[in-house]
Amino acid sequence: MTEIAEIPVDEQERPLPPSPRPARSALTDGPILRTLLSLAWPNVVALSAGTCVVIAETSYIGRLGVEALAAMALVFPTVILTMTMSGGAMGGAVASAIARALGAGDRERAGTLAAHALLIGITFGLVFMLGMLIFGPQVLTMLGGRGDVLAHAIAYTQVFFGGAVLPWTLNTMAGVLRGTGNMKLPSLLILNSAVWQIVLGGTLGLGLGPVPQLGMRGVAAGALTAYSMNICIMGWYLFSGRARVVPKLRGLRIQWAMFFDILKVGAIACFSPLQSVLTISIFTHMLAKFGTAILAGYGIGARLEFLLTSIAFSFGIASVPMVGMAVGAGRISRARRIAWIAGASAFVAVGTPACLVALFPDLWVNIFTDSANVRATSHQYLSTVAPFYAFIGLASTMYFSSQGAAKVIGPVLAQTARLIYIASCGWWLSTHDASAQNFFWLAASSMVVLGLLSSSSVALTRWGPRGTRPAVRAVLSAAD
Repeated sequence: MTEIAEIPVDEQERPLPPSPRPARSALTDGPILRTLLSLAWPNVVALSAGTCVVIAETSYIGRLGVEALAAMALVFPTVILTMTMSGGAMGGAVASAIARALGAGDRERAGTLAAHALLIGITFGLVFMLGMLIFGPQVLTMLGGRGDVLAHAIAYTQVFFGGAVLPWTLNTMAGVLRGTGNMKLPSLLILNSAVWQIVLGGTLGLGLGPVPQLGMRGVAAGALTAYSMNICIMGWYLFSGRARVVPKLRGLRIQWAMFFDILKVGAIACFSPLQSVLTISIFTHMLAKFGTAILAGYGIGARLEFLLTSIAFSFGIASVPMVGMAVGAGRISRARRIAWIAGASAFVAVGTPACLVALFPDLWVNIFTDSANVRATSHQYLSTVAPFYAFIGLASTMYFSSQGAAKVIGPVLAQTARLIYIASCGWWLSTHDASAQNFFWLAASSMVVLGLLSSSSVALTRWGPRGTRPAVRAVLSAAD
C-alpha cells in the first residue's frame, strides 16, 4: 500500500500524520459477512436468552393482574431508555472509540479510553438514579398512569432506578470488550443474567416458597441482583489482564480529549434512544385514553418489538468494531460495505419472524394473557405493525455502523423525524376521533420512515478524516 506522505497535497492541506499499522485480523481483513456473523451469533444466542426473560417476566407479571401488566407497559419506556442508552448509545460509543484506537494500532490509548469510559458510565448512572427517584412519579402520571396501575409502576421504578448505576456500569464494561471484538464474554454474561433474572424476579415477585410476595418491587430487585453478579465477573476479567484492553485506573490523569473522543459519538447517540423512548411515551399516552385493555395489548406487542430489536442489536453492535477498526485504519470503502451488509442481514433477520407473528399472532399473545379483550387488541396491533419491524432492524444497524465511523448525527436526525411524524400525525388523529387501529397504522408507517431516512443518512454522510483528498482516499481503500 502506498504511503500517504508520498501523495502530493495542496499547500493549504496538511498530510495525515503517519501511524503504526495494526496487526492484521479478521475484523480488518477477513470476509465481511462471515466475520459479521461470527461476531453476531454470540449476541443472538445471548439475546435469545433475553427473550426468555421478556416472556417469563411478562408472564409472571400477568399473574399479578391486568393492572400490573399495564404498569409494566407504563414503565417500559423509561427502563428501555436506561438499557438502550447505556448499552447501545454510550456503550456503542465506547466500543467505537476503542475500536478506532486499536485500528490505528494504539493500544495505550485504548486502555486510557476504557478508564474514562467507566467514569462516564458511573456518572450517567447516578444522573438516572436521582432523576427517576425524584421525578419518576410525575413522569409516570404524565404517561397516563392512574390508580393501581400507577402504584405498581412507581413500586417498580423506585427499586430499579435506585440501582441505575448497575446497568450503566455493566454495559460500559461490555462496550469496552466489544470494542476489542470480544463478543463472547458479554454474551455469556447476558445469558447468565437472563437465567438469574428469571429465577430471582419470579421468586421475589410472586413469592415462591418461603419468600414473601414483593410484587413489582421483587421483579426489579431480581434484575439488579443479576446485574451485580455480572459486574463482578466482567470486572475481574477486565482488570486481570485477560482482555485485549485493560482500563488504566492506577495513576489515571483525567484527559478531556479522551472524554471528547467518547462523548462526541455517545452524547449525540444518546439522543436516538431518548427520542425513541419519547416517541413510545407519546404513543403510549395517546393509547392510554382507550383503556387498560388497549394499553396492556399494546404492551404485549411492544415486547415483541423489543425482542426483535435485540436481534438487530446483535448485528449492529457486531458492526461497530468492524467499522471502527476499518475507519481507524483508513479503509473507508470496507467500512461502508460492512454497514450495508449488516443492514441487509438485520432486515431479513428481524422481518422474517415478525411476519410469521403477524400471520399467527397467537404464537406470541397466548404466552402472556387469557384476557379476551387484551388478546383481541394484541392480535390487531401485531397484524398491522409487525410486518414493518424489519425497518426498525435496518435503522438500528445503520445507527450502530454510524457509531463505528463516529458519524452518528444522520441516524439521530432520522429518529427526530420519526418523533415529529408520530407527534404531529398523532395529534391530528386525536383531534379527529380516530380509532386505536388508526394509531396502529401510524406506528407502522413511522417505522418505514425511520428505516428509509437512516439508510439515506449513511449513503449521504461522508466517512473518513477531513482534509483527505479523493486521491488519498482511493489509495487508503486499495487494500480492500
